[in-house]
Amino acid sequence: MTFDVVVIGGGHAGTEAAAAAARRGARTALVSFDAARIGEMSCNPAIGGVGKGHLVREVDAFDGLIGRAADAAAIHHRMLNRSKGVAVHGPRVQADRVLYKAAIQESLRRQNNLTVVAGEAYELLLHPGSVAGVVLDDGTKLRATAVVLATGTFLGGRLFRGEERLTGGRIGEAASVPLAAQIRSLGLPMGRLKTGTPPRLDGRTIDWARLERQESDVEPWFMSPMTRTRRLPQLHCAVSRTTAQTHEIIRSGLDRSPLFGGDIQGSGPRYCPSIEDKVFRFADRDSHQVFLEPEGLDTHLIYPNGISTSLPTDVQAAMIASMPGLEHAVITEPGYAVEYDYLDPRALSSQLALAAIPGLFCAGQINGTTGYEEAAAQGLIAGLNAAAHALGVDAVVLDRASSYLGVMVDDLVLQGVTEPYRMLTARAEYRLRLRADNAETRLGPIAAAAGCLSPERSEHQARREQQRQQATRRLDDLQAGPPHLGLPERRSAAAWLRVDGVTLADVAPDLLGTGDADVLAEVVEDARYAPYLERQAREIAELRENDAIRLPDAFKFGAVPGLSNEMIERLTRASPQTLGEAGRIRGVTAAALSAILLQARRLAR
Repeated sequence: MTFDVVVIGGGHAGTEAAAAAARRGARTALVSFDAARIGEMSCNPAIGGVGKGHLVREVDAFDGLIGRAADAAAIHHRMLNRSKGVAVHGPRVQADRVLYKAAIQESLRRQNNLTVVAGEAYELLLHPGSVAGVVLDDGTKLRATAVVLATGTFLGGRLFRGEERLTGGRIGEAASVPLAAQIRSLGLPMGRLKTGTPPRLDGRTIDWARLERQESDVEPWFMSPMTRTRRLPQLHCAVSRTTAQTHEIIRSGLDRSPLFGGDIQGSGPRYCPSIEDKVFRFADRDSHQVFLEPEGLDTHLIYPNGISTSLPTDVQAAMIASMPGLEHAVITEPGYAVEYDYLDPRALSSQLALAAIPGLFCAGQINGTTGYEEAAAQGLIAGLNAAAHALGVDAVVLDRASSYLGVMVDDLVLQGVTEPYRMLTARAEYRLRLRADNAETRLGPIAAAAGCLSPERSEHQARREQQRQQATRRLDDLQAGPPHLGLPERRSAAAWLRVDGVTLADVAPDLLGTGDADVLAEVVEDARYAPYLERQAREIAELRENDAIRLPDAFKFGAVPGLSNEMIERLTRASPQTLGEAGRIRGVTAAALSAILLQARRLAR
């Protein structure tokens, strides 16, 4: 069988990559061990959060899958960071696992140019100088010009729970062992990382009356603007806490933990560590929050977010029983850790293409990241660019000023990782501009130019942009003086919105109800932050000016006078293509940049 693009892996990265490549017109195959498990939420039953929610909205602006699937399965809505500025608000939903998977699979079924192939990707088909497709475990060859590796935790995956050791990418599923061996044999820069999951609980055995309830947000909002109404009943979450007794139980079991016994070599995620890691590293803390999250409408399973663990099953049972409200809680599936292979992302280009093997792209946890949202975002970029490679059309490259997508890719390919990478709003220099509410405004034109939007999405974005421009003009043109402020001065309505306490109803009540509420809210935020956005625009112009200065191919940083050995090592490993990229590598000073620029100009003469 012959395709333009073959995607290996049916998780969040693989499904977005396959759909994105197909939307661009590439004949695409999605290869997965088990077609029935495509789109599975293998860890927590939630989508979004601070930084992560931004990524979901950005993927959605390219007509991606994750936002609409999350809305189709949402059983709890919570806007995080609500007390702070809009730029760092984090939309997050609890999703029904079954309905989320069904929504992803239905989207793939409706996607033109896409074929799902059930089987194990046994090895890459390589020609001298490039990838040529994939060989399945039954000997079937899927020939293709581009291949996307979206293997998640399955590449050389091993499971750990106390003294138990299993081979697999997640419980009950096999690991991709032959493919992992082949990739390692190619001499690529590989390493091991670790993630984990908590024990699942039977909600019928939890004493909910003793716990703090967290209700779903009442006001309607969605992960995708294509969604207009909530479809499902809303469930509440609850909060318990670890206790001094919990911590003592955990400490008593550390000698049986594979994490502390040296069996697990890979680093785990700093911002979502295992509970034994938390107790060990933060010995002064006597309690940690545990969020009890429902896994669906038709299941009693509860996900206790905050206590990922690889402790033995008996220790996990004692740990759970020591927490308020969980004294009689029954564990339905003990937690475990997963260790897996990853590729140093500094071997990739900003298109997520592997320089050493033309036509091979990588997305998700194979690039050293953690989280559904980070995986989906990379899948989008890899899929769009795999299609570009196969079809001979323009690549899609985003920078730090345009999106969190661009921030993440830039961080990965320039800085690499020492632990699983997680998106945070603090990673973005221009976060006032990169809000979750304006993702379509920022990225809609780029998505349209890439040819990856459906007619329905194109129509929606055009209508939305027309509303936005009309509202913006009205605020700029309308001269107003809010009477309740007692000030005679007249300014534009947009300028008045920068005064604390002034609302749209005060200065332009005629705009209320004239368009979509989310569009008007975006316009108001733009008006409020206009001076800061203008200043950031000047900084962005400087960033892009430096990014336009290309360094010669195979630039020898060791030949640049004045660079320290450490700087030379970091620059050589990252292999920046532009002066701007060189400047974003840790430890590279302004003086070093000047020396690099002078050397580049000498070579260009």
